[in-house]
Amino acid sequence: MVCVAPNAKIPVCRFMDYSKYRYEQQKKARESRKNQKVINVKELWLSPVISDNDFETKLRQGRKFLESGDKLKITLRYGGRRVRMLANESENNPLIEKIIERTADIATVESKGMQDGKSIYIVLNPKK
Repeated sequence: MVCVAPNAKIPVCRFMDYSKYRYEQQKKARESRKNQKVINVKELWLSPVISDNDFETKLRQGRKFLESGDKLKITLRYGGRRVRMLANESENNPLIEKIIERTADIATVESKGMQDGKSIYIVLNPKK
């Protein structure tokens, strides 16, 4: 006798082969795991005083992550005296705006301009 639905208002039990029942449950669980899509979050770190060539390299790498279907978290890290600039630029940072503009064809912005300590980050989702 196997309790099939213990959480029902009236518990349901039936006579059956328990090992066969467990095998069927494991088979269903394996099948559901097979159909899942794992979403990875890749992260790029930038500095507010990045050179153009380095920016292009980071942007190319970020586009590669987005095209492969991963989310992209771009962190703009401030250090030293530049931390004072952080309060003024957390909303309209030109570097973040440039990244959003350059990836608009393959990504949408999930969260924009979130400040976390000495850094600002944005999260981009790939378009489907």
